[in-house]
Amino acid sequence: MQFEYKTIEKPVENTLLKEKGSKFIGFAFPVNNEEELKNALEKIRTEHPKATHHCYAFRIGLNGENYRANDDGEPSGSAGLPIYNQLLANEITNVLVISVRYYGGTKLGVSGLVKAYKESAKITLEEANIITKELETEIEILFNFNQQNIIFTLLSKYDAKIINFDSQEKASILAKIKIKHKDEIMESLTNLQFVEFSFN
Repeated sequence: MQFEYKTIEKPVENTLLKEKGSKFIGFAFPVNNEEELKNALEKIRTEHPKATHHCYAFRIGLNGENYRANDDGEPSGSAGLPIYNQLLANEITNVLVISVRYYGGTKLGVSGLVKAYKESAKITLEEANIITKELETEIEILFNFNQQNIIFTLLSKYDAKIINFDSQEKASILAKIKIKHKDEIMESLTNLQFVEFSFN
């Protein structure tokens, strides 16, 4: 099972490539779902309403299983695919790369377009900070108040992030844990009396 993936830390905007009078402006956004994807595309279309083309490619999902390459009116395979291939080359997912083209009067031909869109995506991603993210899940633990030290010690051992702690007689904690530690945490909790837990 896979416990982590590579993505970009934050958006990269307005990288510039000039090719025979045409301008290619590159953008890259970290996106986790269709909603964030639509918002990012909408933002760029609004910022560049006069551009000739807004070509893009994205990968979403642990193994990039949700993906698309869009040529936006350029010859088929000449824009979206070269951009998409840069996502693959960098082995990143949950990323959208857009290349906005302003036509400069000289036709580049299909091979020229492929080269330009590839280069635009490449320089954009070279400016991005590629990070490794670990998959997380939420766990809710119910326990007797006097067990809180045991529970907190266990969670900190596995780098859990406490989201909420309710310290009643029967206390509860909501925490984020890394999926790679899930089995060990479950095993430790199962060995404790008066403790219940569930994963969200």
